[in-house]
Order: sequence, then C-alpha cells, then structure tokens
Amino acid sequence: MTLTEPGSHVDALLRHFGDLRDGTHGDTAVSRQAKERLFHEAVGLLDPYARLVLEEINTHLLHGDGEVQASGVTRTGTGDLLATWALTWAEQRAAGISPISLVGHYGRTFHHPHLRGATVAEWPLNVFTDEQAAAEVPTLRAIATADLHNLVFQRDFRIVPAIVRPDVRPDVPVAVASAGAEQGV
Repeated sequence: MTLTEPGSHVDALLRHFGDLRDGTHGDTAVSRQAKERLFHEAVGLLDPYARLVLEEINTHLLHGDGEVQASGVTRTGTGDLLATWALTWAEQRAAGISPISLVGHYGRTFHHPHLRGATVAEWPLNVFTDEQAAAEVPTLRAIATADLHNLVFQRDFRIVPAIVRPDVRPDVPVAVASAGAEQGV
C-alpha cells in the first residue's frame, strides 16, 4: 500500500494553520466583519453537502423517518455565529438526546470559524477485513485532521512544520508497508 498524495484534508489544514500564521482568513480577510462575510458564504457552500450527508443517514439508517433541519446563520446572545444542520427523528426525541448535528461555529473570540458535531469524540471500530479497513480511510483522515487541529488549538500553529517551513516538502509519497495489501489507498 502506498500513501496517497496529500488530499483535501491536508489542504484544509494548511489553509487553516496559514490563517493563524498570517493573521488572516481566506487569504485577505482581517476584520471581524470580513471574516463573518466569509462565514456566511461558507455556510451557503456547505449547505447542500451537509444536507446530503444527513439525508444519507436518514435514508439508510432511519428508514426515511427523520427530518433534516438547517438553521442558516444565527447570532447568539454572546456574539458567536452558528449554522446548524440537524437530523432529528422520533426515537431520538423520545430518548431526550441531541440530534445528529453538523455545526459551523464562529466564536466571538475565535480567529476563524470551525466545524463540529453534537457529540463527536468516538468512532465505531468494527473492522474485520482488509476491505473494511480500507473503507475507514476517510474516517481515519477526519480523526487525524481533527486531532492535529485540536493540538494546534492547545498550543499554536508553530507545531506544524509545513506552516513554519513551507518550502520543505517531500518529493514523493511515502511507502507504507501493509501485509497482503496490493492496492493503494
């Protein structure tokens, strides 16, 4: 198995950490007002995809009994901006638990916006074949991406060499040994 070229998750992290390094958002936005405008635009861009992901869960896991709701951009009493896409269903409401949620959040004191879920911390690990393991690559990327982001949040962007030394890049993908794996992921 070979490591793929950096994908969208790596590009997103480079943009994110570059914002921290440069004091901007989206290359040019510096003021809160400009960053809020970009947040509104991002919510519009994410909307069809967030709805798609929640409708997939609704269709395949909730038998179409759920309802996808989107809040649009709202401002909290403390000045934060939020946009929430939520999937609710009868059993969830009866259990008194949060809906499945995708949340765009631009905190009043944040440098730039973030995404989160209602409860995201644990992913199921039920892998018993190589095919099932390969299918987990998007999940593994999401976990690793979120983890690195949170580590930067604990310290700062300078823990990421690609941000502080952007001119140093590997020329070729790194080979990763895998027992019996013949295909690239």
